[in-house]
Parts: sequence; structure tokens; C-alpha cells
Amino acid sequence: MDEVPLKTIWIGVCAAVVCSPALAQSTVTLYGSQDVGVGYFNNVGGSGKWTTVNTMSPDRFGLVGQEDLGGGLKSVFRLENGFYTTTGAMALPGTIFNRQAYVGLSWGRLGTLTLGRQTPFNFDWLGPISTAYNAADWYMFHPGNIDELAATSNVQYSNSLKFTTSNYGGLSAGAMLGLGNTANFGFGRNVSVGINFERGALRASAVYSNEHNRSVLISTTGIASFQGQPAPNYMADRVENIGAGANYNVIDKLTLHALYTRTKLTSGQRSDVYQTIDGGATYRLTPAYSIAAGAFTTTLSGMRWTEYTVGTVYALSKATQLYADALVEKASGGAKAAIFTVGSSSNSSQIGVIAGLHHSF
Repeated sequence: MDEVPLKTIWIGVCAAVVCSPALAQSTVTLYGSQDVGVGYFNNVGGSGKWTTVNTMSPDRFGLVGQEDLGGGLKSVFRLENGFYTTTGAMALPGTIFNRQAYVGLSWGRLGTLTLGRQTPFNFDWLGPISTAYNAADWYMFHPGNIDELAATSNVQYSNSLKFTTSNYGGLSAGAMLGLGNTANFGFGRNVSVGINFERGALRASAVYSNEHNRSVLISTTGIASFQGQPAPNYMADRVENIGAGANYNVIDKLTLHALYTRTKLTSGQRSDVYQTIDGGATYRLTPAYSIAAGAFTTTLSGMRWTEYTVGTVYALSKATQLYADALVEKASGGAKAAIFTVGSSSNSSQIGVIAGLHHSF
């Protein structure tokens, strides 16, 4: 989810005295997000569970900056680390800038080319259309995050090149290539392409990705094994991911959203399709207070997970919000209920209630 930087650190603050005019046009912004709450889930492995939660926005801090090179050309960079406020631990042990780390060039007339560790367009453009994003509820991301809408540590493409066009009348497009960095060009190669349109009340996006030799969080769906592999160690030979959706502001205070994703998972001679329909609405009662409701239904190999949520966010300021959510998941087709990252239920249903505080800087 987008950061809300409130403080910009200007490199070359001493420019008026000793620095050159070129340095005076360089900027670096320090930003971050911290989110901690308390949640209760009625059935995790057969028992009720009280736990701290991170619900509205992932904990992170980062640096983003640019330098004006003249003629409309700029150099850009981002370094972003995910962590847990509750423990102080990094989201991906041993990798400090685990969310994003890239550098590149941007030209206003054409677009931006960046190189490094970056998020695919599923996260960039489809994620903001999901109920999880619009209802500010992490636990509404789809089982296993197999459609890559949330920035879990296995979603990003390392060793990647990414180009996003400038905005032309509301329309932009992008293409991305992740290299496996092996002698076999096909091993670990990932490709993501997409288009995004934003004008007036409408935002719409469509994305396609084709990924090779990817670890997939299939175990968080509650499945013990998948395609002949133990679920905790499942590695797909190929992941084909498509999705499309839209947000629409019906009136000033009401936003509707709908999203469809379809993922084909292939390992050896076996393949299965994971698909999700997601939708909901957000209503802003006042500039500071909003309520949201949404649902999704996901199918995989005859199994189904359907989840509903209703929640509210109250902004104490532009940087600080209080939130509360209630959610319920129902499973069928032999599946166990398994709200994303909570742990699977001992049966086909799971209920959660959460509340917390979010702050951005």
C-alpha cells in the first residue's frame, strides 16, 4: 500500500553556501509505516487464538529519491525494508531491503526504467483494486497470495528490469523482466506486463505474468501437499498469472471495486488453476471516517474458500488512523478455512475480529 511521506530530507541543504546548483535539485525522502493491533481468531488448529496483528498496512521504512539531470531526465532510486514492529525482526531474514531496491532513469516524455529488486504489476496495479486494500485489511488477501496482490517476500522479482511508460491521457503501460542469473536463461526467468487507466471516477487495470521456478505459499491455504510436493516446500515450474479489475467512484463518498484473477500452477506434468472473484464497496461518512465491506471467493482443485469482511477506519490525522474489522471465511470441497497468514482452522469455518493503530511518516 502506498506510503504517506510527511517529511522530505533535501540533499544539499547547504546549497546556498557551498553546494552546486545541480545538487540543490536532488531530493531524498524518508518514509515509513507502522501498524500494530490485537486480533482474536476463533479456530486456529482447533483452538481460539489471541494475537498481535499487522492489518492496515505492512510495516516498512524506506528511502526514495531523484536527481534532476536536465532536459527532463532524472535519476531515481528506492530502498525499502519490511519489518515487524511487534518484534523488530526483518520481514525476510538476512535481506535488509527485502521489499524493493532499485535504481534507474526517468524521462517525463517517455517513462521510467529501473533495475534491481522490484514488485510486479500484480502488486502495483491489481493490489489496489482488491478488497484487502480498499477495506484496509491484510487478512482479506486471497489464500496463499498466489495471485501476488500482497508484497510477501516471495512476490518481488530480483535481478529485474522494469519499464513503465509516462501517463498518456490517463493510460500507462509497463513491462518487466526478472533474470534467473544462471547459465540457463529460462530457469528463474519472470515476465510481467500490464496496462493501467486512471481518469476521473474510474481506475482500471489488466496484468499478465509468466514466471518460472517460483516458490508459492500454498501451505498457507491449509493444504498439506500439492502436485506431489509437500506444501511448505512447493515450487512451481511455471506460474501464469492474469487479472483485471476496476475501482469506480459512483458518487463523491462511495467507491465500488471488482477484481478477477486466474493463476495456472504447473509442476512436471501436473497443472491446476487457482482463480478468485473479489468485490466490495467503501463509503466515506466524513473525510475522517469510512466504512467498507467486501468479499472474495477462491477455487483451486475442487476446493473453495469464501471470505467476507466489514470494517471501519477513523483518521486521527493524515498520518494516524484507528481501525477495526470483522471477517469470516467458509471453506468447502474438502478444504479447511485458512484466513491469510493466520493458520488453518480444524474445520471449514474461521472467524476473526481485529482492531489497531496505524501510523505513517
